[in-house]
Amino acid sequence: MQKHKLIIAVTGASGAIYAKILFDKLSQISNQIEQAGVVFSDNAKSIWEYEIGDKSYEKLPFNKFNRKDFNAPFASGSARYSTMIICPCSMGTMGRIANGISDDLITRAADVILKERRKLILVTRDTPLSLIHLDNMKTISLAGGIICPASPSFYTKPQTIEQLIATVIDRVLDLAGFEIQSNRWNENS
Repeated sequence: MQKHKLIIAVTGASGAIYAKILFDKLSQISNQIEQAGVVFSDNAKSIWEYEIGDKSYEKLPFNKFNRKDFNAPFASGSARYSTMIICPCSMGTMGRIANGISDDLITRAADVILKERRKLILVTRDTPLSLIHLDNMKTISLAGGIICPASPSFYTKPQTIEQLIATVIDRVLDLAGFEIQSNRWNENS
């Protein structure tokens, strides 16, 4: 089984529950993770506290880095992190990545992942999208990134918000190359 060197960033878009479910699922498959580094934007912490109602992000079982810590191992391609997931990804963060503006550890790490031709997954959540957003998504896609909108699926007939959110997170983990158990389209027919 392949072990992943993973970067997880959480930005200031609404949708902290996506990040929470992502961390819960990553904890369950920690045997597939060689190293994981986590970065929160300042707004992400505030939104987590507002939407989730606690500061449980402080107790995550992964190495946490300050968004201004350019000495983090994944600030350089030589550290060979294979995948970066930004969940949720704000339009501002996506715009800075698309335009090569590495003004914090999140955007620097994304820049490194793209330049090293590794896997960058942006879980965007905003709607509607402007032409600027669409152009930024196109730029990132052309550079090798994956835009994975936080669009849940309903064919699994989710009964709770957590089950609904998990349909997005399972897709993200599939894209990242993790081996997971998940409900899949038309699996039982």
